[in-house]
Amino acid sequence: MMNTTAEILKSKIENFNPEMLETLAKMMESFEVKSQVAISQFHLDEILYRIRFHNENPATKLDFYENISELKRYCA
Repeated sequence: MMNTTAEILKSKIENFNPEMLETLAKMMESFEVKSQVAISQFHLDEILYRIRFHNENPATKLDFYENISELKRYCA
């Protein structure tokens, strides 16, 4: 199944004009896996618990509130 899908995509990509190829290349770059910070699973679980708790109780304050958007990117 995977090989069939790859072959279908390959044949479609081969027929793209240069502008479409450039657009596809830019899209694919955005999908690349970013290097992750080495955080233990225990700490990830704790951070995710705090984020979920805060989302359910928005009046609460987090000790890392300034960094919550960054933590959500890495952990959510």
